[in-house]
Amino acid sequence: MCVLGLLGLALAFGTVRVYFNLHVAPVQLPIYMFNQFMSRVIWRAAVEGQVSPPAGRGAVIVCNHRSPIDPAFIALACDRQVHWMVAREYCSHPLVGWALRLLQVIPTGRGGVDTAATKLAMRYAKQGELVGMFPEGRINDTPSFMLPGRPGAALVALKARVPVVPCYITGSPYAGRIFGFLFMTAKARLRVGQPMDISDYYGREGQREVLDELTRRFMREIARLAGVPDYEPELAGKRWKAAAPVESTLETAAQ
Repeated sequence: MCVLGLLGLALAFGTVRVYFNLHVAPVQLPIYMFNQFMSRVIWRAAVEGQVSPPAGRGAVIVCNHRSPIDPAFIALACDRQVHWMVAREYCSHPLVGWALRLLQVIPTGRGGVDTAATKLAMRYAKQGELVGMFPEGRINDTPSFMLPGRPGAALVALKARVPVVPCYITGSPYAGRIFGFLFMTAKARLRVGQPMDISDYYGREGQREVLDELTRRFMREIARLAGVPDYEPELAGKRWKAAAPVESTLETAAQ
């Protein structure tokens, strides 16, 4: 009874601590508590650094992508909610859709033509929220260090006029099955980089060469956090016209 009582007190204390440290809605708290248990105990996550822009200041978080659960580790380094872009079909999935909706993710189409999702990400960032994006666009299940980068994160950050925070994750659990991570142990490591000031490029989000340059910078910084300083990123397709206004290029740049 004493042991159970102590465990109950520890759980209550941990719940209160997480609630006040994360500044999340009460309805979201059980999800964050479950994430704390899975990430810290089952996946033995270690975190180096924090994502902590000033209050009221938004940011775009960019990271490599090796597992569906990568956002769970980013959450450990943040003091507030992060809005992640998630494939729309998962937002209506009977197992996880309710949780994703509570976490206010940004549903997006897999085809990459989703202007509404990109505009919503910009709006969140402008309002002082954190937005999470993977420049690779999908889970990297190849031997390559990273997949070719896509300029969506650069476009969102420029349009919202917010800094970009690079992160690198290693050891994230994944074995090819989308929910297999729930039954895997791991030894995950997250390293958070310094915010990148891209204010010199504000107002130039309609120029493809600027988006390409920033995307390479983001990916090089992710590689530097991984201890790969000489990494030279590749970029995805070029279906974008530099002369077109930003509003008409959201579809392609979000790919």
